Amino acid sequence: MAERYALFSVTDRSGLVEFARGLVELGWRILATRGTAQALSAAGIPVTPLEEWTGVPEILGGRVKTLHPRVHAGILARATEGDLMELAAIGGHPIDLVAVNLYAFEEAARGGSLEEAIEAIDIGGVALLRAAAKNFARVVVCSSPADYPLVLDALRQHGEVPMELRRRLAARVFQMTAYYDAMIARYLDPEGLGSGSLPERLLLFGRPAIPLRYGENPHQAGAFYLDPLRPLPFEVLQGKPLSYNNLLDLEAAWRAAQDLPVPASVIVKHNNPCGAAVADTPAQAFRRALDSDPESAYGGIVAFNTAVDVEAAGALQGIFLEVIVAPAYQPEALERLARKKACRVIRMRDAVTLPLEVRSALGGFLVQTLDEGGDDPRTWEVVTRRAPTESEWRDLRFAWQVVRHVRSNAIVLAREGQTVGVGAGQMSRVDAVRIAVMKAGERARGAVLASDAFFPFPDGVEVAAAAGVMAIIQPGGSIRDPEVIEAADRWGIAMVFTGRRHFRH
Repeated sequence: MAERYALFSVTDRSGLVEFARGLVELGWRILATRGTAQALSAAGIPVTPLEEWTGVPEILGGRVKTLHPRVHAGILARATEGDLMELAAIGGHPIDLVAVNLYAFEEAARGGSLEEAIEAIDIGGVALLRAAAKNFARVVVCSSPADYPLVLDALRQHGEVPMELRRRLAARVFQMTAYYDAMIARYLDPEGLGSGSLPERLLLFGRPAIPLRYGENPHQAGAFYLDPLRPLPFEVLQGKPLSYNNLLDLEAAWRAAQDLPVPASVIVKHNNPCGAAVADTPAQAFRRALDSDPESAYGGIVAFNTAVDVEAAGALQGIFLEVIVAPAYQPEALERLARKKACRVIRMRDAVTLPLEVRSALGGFLVQTLDEGGDDPRTWEVVTRRAPTESEWRDLRFAWQVVRHVRSNAIVLAREGQTVGVGAGQMSRVDAVRIAVMKAGERARGAVLASDAFFPFPDGVEVAAAAGVMAIIQPGGSIRDPEVIEAADRWGIAMVFTGRRHFRH
């Protein structure tokens, strides 16, 4: 059998010596870049430095060391007479195995300067891996120390690496280099996912950031992936690991709370606010949010947009909650919350919100910019004979801030800075009104109503009016707007058009 060559160029040297020694015992010849060659030589393993083999030293401070025709022709040559003759003509030899791992760009990008991060962008290593992966029919490629035992076992048992394993190893390479390049692109252009517009090319990449027991249901696998250059946006101060559903609800509660004046509290259940309120203190805000729908709040997630103090921690004691999230906690408050051993207490850091929302659909991705900002009350239009009173205006603004966080079709009844009834996720808008009115009961009398989209018929207004609702805010835009406005006028209801819809599916 012709002598077989393996090329090593690694920054992570775990398992390196054992793998190289095993190859040498099987009759392989080892080529290696300078630092890797020194490590192998120090371990007593015969190795030929690559610069001796090519006759060209490493140059430009190590920026160029493997970019040489003998190297890449040795990797890319097919097992054909023509390729092998061309390779021999330049004094080359087929390279049958490539073991490379890349510079630690992630570490440099996290903690270093721009110059340090640029130097950590691997060029030669990526070229070696891609060349070997392209020619997997002849070349074995190892992009991780985890690959070494698989390859060595196959060689010891069969004398060759099976084609199926070669193909899997090649696929791993292209997964890794795609991830590596996406990480560099994101570092160089942090807003590359879209700065107010949709990108020409969508790059999605990440690593599992925290363990999850399963997905929405126990029979579904689940994980939370995060861009490795972004810090985890929260800190778990106490409680069990977060679940898939916890994370969805946590984001919904946190985003809703951020849209409200300080101090405010929002309780979310199944990705919908079931209670939201503003008040003079976080404890009062929570009590008022809980009063909106205490039955639905059981087992929910509560978010605050200001620090949780001792009084708020005391108010949280009387109900089972899955998660409490806030930007900060007083030390004494954490001591009190420690009694809720089953509850997860989360401190939210300065989370960087991606400028796009992405979800899978039909084997592809639906992508949109965020529904945030742009609602200017100065552009709103009173369309009824009666204008809202000053207190109704305050409640209309509050209800409009909350309804955008409720699943469509969405209706929110509010009064004095507190939700009193929420109708969420209904197929017809009038049914969403009926549910909100039912939840509110007598508290609907004198309340205001926010609708995330226009009323297609006057029936929703009729139901709200019969319950005692006094003012309505909605986008407008229905072909039946005149009928809807007429119904509001007939009942003495003030109605405001915002001109902006807030569907949330």
